[in-house]
Amino acid sequence: MPRPRTPSQLSESLRQRLNSYALAASAAGVGVLALAQPVEGKIIYTRSHVKITNGTVLDLNHDGKADFIFRTASSEWSAGAGVRPVGVNGVVGRVGWVSAYRLPNGERIGAKRAFSGTFIEGCSWNTDTFFGCHGDWHDASGNLGLKFRVHGEAHYGWARLNVKVAGSRITAVLTGYAYETIPNKPIIAGKAHGKDVITLQDASLGHLARGTSAIPAWRQKEQ
Repeated sequence: MPRPRTPSQLSESLRQRLNSYALAASAAGVGVLALAQPVEGKIIYTRSHVKITNGTVLDLNHDGKADFIFRTASSEWSAGAGVRPVGVNGVVGRVGWVSAYRLPNGERIGAKRAFSGTFIEGCSWNTDTFFGCHGDWHDASGNLGLKFRVHGEAHYGWARLNVKVAGSRITAVLTGYAYETIPNKPIIAGKAHGKDVITLQDASLGHLARGTSAIPAWRQKEQ
């Protein structure tokens, strides 16, 4: 009786070479996804610490294309923030409602989720009465569940935010984001460590606020 086949393992030298190729391609403006996907599935995690401003762009796979655009607004009456999916992309949220879910670490993000929410946080008040805040994000940290498409195929990811509301001001800081390189494969919210994780470090996220005109050279480290 023939022995069952087991998955082949990449040699350490080959793995290092592939990572080097991916780094060089990223520096040249080619998405890491294009090289990583044919070899083996990976979670590409990017560390960050950037204050969200109106029009901040999130490019999940560093291919120079906007996948999501953040919005912020405030006035004497209200403050709010949201994330607008580009094209057919989506954010995990309430069906028939605009509020995006705040997912804790460990939540599974995949095809069984409903992708409809975009609103992050909102408050309303007047000079006499504070009307209150809405949604899951009032003075809280958590993950947005994301779906975006590459060459017409769905990929899943997450973006970690720290949101604060003080009076008529709302502040949201993006502290990390990740995506799965295998199409239609679920991803675990907040997962940033493991043998299947490639971490992009020392990321200068100025290109997010400027748009996608500049793609920095990323320094990779596989954990």
